[in-house]
Amino acid sequence: MFALTRFQSLCIAALALALAVPARAADYVFSAPPLADPIDDRAVYGPVAEYLSAVIGKKIVYRRSDNSLAYPEQMRKGTYDLAFDDPHFVSWRMVKLQHTPLAKLPGELVFAVVSRNDNNEVSDVRDLIGRPVCALVPPNIATLTLMAQFENPAREPLIVEKQSYTATYEGVISKSCVGAAVPVGIAQKLANEGVMRIIYESDGVPNQGFSAGPRFSAEDRTKMADALVAPEARTKLARFFDTWSKDKNLQRASHAEYQGVARLLKNTYGFDLSATAADPTVR
Repeated sequence: MFALTRFQSLCIAALALALAVPARAADYVFSAPPLADPIDDRAVYGPVAEYLSAVIGKKIVYRRSDNSLAYPEQMRKGTYDLAFDDPHFVSWRMVKLQHTPLAKLPGELVFAVVSRNDNNEVSDVRDLIGRPVCALVPPNIATLTLMAQFENPAREPLIVEKQSYTATYEGVISKSCVGAAVPVGIAQKLANEGVMRIIYESDGVPNQGFSAGPRFSAEDRTKMADALVAPEARTKLARFFDTWSKDKNLQRASHAEYQGVARLLKNTYGFDLSATAADPTVR
């Protein structure tokens, strides 16, 4: 029987290993928290990957997460080279995964807590301690913004998890919750309708943004940032802008404005904030 030499065996093993590696292992991966419809996800985010691939001359693929919990799990593992999401995630990746912010939606994010007008027992955020508050599942930023107001874990609101902002304030209307954590725009609409009143409003933080990881060269990161804020991006990424910013272009994002926002994640499982000497403000 023919016997292979040690050299031949090593060559065959190396060839087999090479063939076993997926053909797209070197591709850059882009993702974002999933929208309600998988078809919408691909229509909104697929062109972003194609547009930026053409800009840098390297393949970027869009990878959809199965759900809103799978996304942060994969994100914190460093699966995504390019991401578009909320500012606390952008900030966390800057510190822990050496990401660079590229571009952001215009304006700031502000969150609020609303309560029923006829609930005389709740007039301040401190009145929520030990009481049920409807909110989206952490690490949703509105929920974390609310919880950041309470330093003592034994003296916090009782979060009743909901799947949408509509469900959060409907829980208040039905009296299953005494308050709801929502974006300030929703809170103002409810207050204007005379249904509820705002009992807490947060400071603003930078809007959702794109960040790129260290697998990209500094040159490619600059090219992508320039492309995202260029006027032609609105044409190339029509579905993205129709979803996220109908009237205004993206703006350049800086490290300084996102610095420290990661502190909202300090009590969130899996989002370790230790060893952050490069960004001490997250503590």
